[in-house]
Amino acid sequence: QVQLVESGGGLVQAGGSLRLSCAASGRTFSTYVMGWFRQAAGKEREFVAAINWKSGGNTVYADSVTGRFTIPRDNAKNTVYLQMNRLKPEDTAVYYCAASDFALDIPTVTSRYTYWGQGTQVSVSS
Repeated sequence: QVQLVESGGGLVQAGGSLRLSCAASGRTFSTYVMGWFRQAAGKEREFVAAINWKSGGNTVYADSVTGRFTIPRDNAKNTVYLQMNRLKPEDTAVYYCAASDFALDIPTVTSRYTYWGQGTQVSVSS
């Protein structure tokens, strides 16, 4: 099993920044990709960003966040981050960290992720 714990959510004004953290523990050696998803009220959970944290550090971003969000990692701490800059009201959602044991590429769909954190609320005011 892999346990994921997110932190760092909160309320911020449009144009501001937040950094989310996701600390992984347990059988982390079995996971290849760490991702972030978000779910706004009344909407489906959507992909935000992901990183292959075992090799190369390749990343994938949703079009809506490209150029504003990054997903740095700290392998020594088994932690990935979601650095969110130039936040917009439409970024308001519950953000979830997820881990995948899929090794062939970086998946962007929820079904490819096995482990999930509890979620952290991000609210952006206009």
